[in-house]
Amino acid sequence: MEILYENLLLVTWQQVLMWAIGGLLIYLAIKKDMEPALLLPMGFGAILVNLPFSGAVDQVYDGVVEHGVIDVLFQGTIANELLPLLLFIGIGAMIDFGPLLSNPKMMLFGAAAQFGIFFTISMARLFTPLFERFSGMPFTLRDAASIGIIGAADGPTAIFIANFFGTPYAGAIFVAAYSYMALVPIIQPPVIRAITTKKERLIRMKYSPASVSKTTKILFPILITVVAGIVAPRSVSLVGFLMFGNLIRECGVLNNLSETAQNALANLVTLLLGITISTKMQASLFVNGATLLIMCLGLVAFIFDTVGGVFFAKFLNLFLPEGKKINPMVGATGISAFPMSARVIHKMGLKEDPQNFLLMHAVGANVSGQIASVIAGGMILALIAK
Repeated sequence: MEILYENLLLVTWQQVLMWAIGGLLIYLAIKKDMEPALLLPMGFGAILVNLPFSGAVDQVYDGVVEHGVIDVLFQGTIANELLPLLLFIGIGAMIDFGPLLSNPKMMLFGAAAQFGIFFTISMARLFTPLFERFSGMPFTLRDAASIGIIGAADGPTAIFIANFFGTPYAGAIFVAAYSYMALVPIIQPPVIRAITTKKERLIRMKYSPASVSKTTKILFPILITVVAGIVAPRSVSLVGFLMFGNLIRECGVLNNLSETAQNALANLVTLLLGITISTKMQASLFVNGATLLIMCLGLVAFIFDTVGGVFFAKFLNLFLPEGKKINPMVGATGISAFPMSARVIHKMGLKEDPQNFLLMHAVGANVSGQIASVIAGGMILALIAK
């Protein structure tokens, strides 16, 4: 009983708060079915790493460092970018680029919807004095870029960039990136309705799928990797692993491996990511005003990604004739949250007009967003990591 009492005295209110946050993530995963493969291990990990003397994270006893299992996992799987890149193989194997290849102009929306990344980097820099006051540490352009990448709506890319830059705000960035990905069905609809008219939401888009040959589908991931390597060399590892996964899918001779990458590999890596990144959710690193500010900026990033895609579609409509105009809602699917955003827009289209089927257009823009987000991440690395 005496040991129990002594351990209870070691518990701080910040650790109790992290237990509550962990419990909330577990609740969202189980009750609301929000990214359960990731939020569940993240939530449990947040509780685990905030238990005093749990042995889960590195601690010092009598001047000797005792390595915790989660910190060891982090150093061996995330600090070297291994797990995020492996997850990209699984994501690539899940993606069918057919809708994009049959309607290539959808690629434009993937680029337009990355506006939120660069807008948020600028906003984060404006808040430099607040970040330095809250955290007691210098706030650099690398930290701002790590926060801005939340706007990629791509968890693995956010992990890769934040870890590459070594930002001390990694825990809040990881939580914001994945939490807002799960909240896309809640965030996007009101934003889209606020910036579009009823008439615009009723625009019908004809879908005439062009035949995409197997050769084209095989060459596409190879060519994208080469182009990305020339345009944004630092994106090669990100784009390359994504496209390698897609090549496994499309080659037609590795079906068993493709299914394994889509299911077993992707699920296992996601679980390991969730439990491992919780090492950055220790109360001493997480509970401060900077975390709240990052969560707010993450929301800004997602909103302006959506706004950028929608307004780009509106801009194109100024030059398109009647009958060929683009439903602006499709522009919102240029974010990387695949296929969640495409499903959201499809449902919104059916709600406005039960005969308006936007799914294939939305999927095309959505998969282009997956490519654009990792290229944007590579560009940020190239521009800032000097």
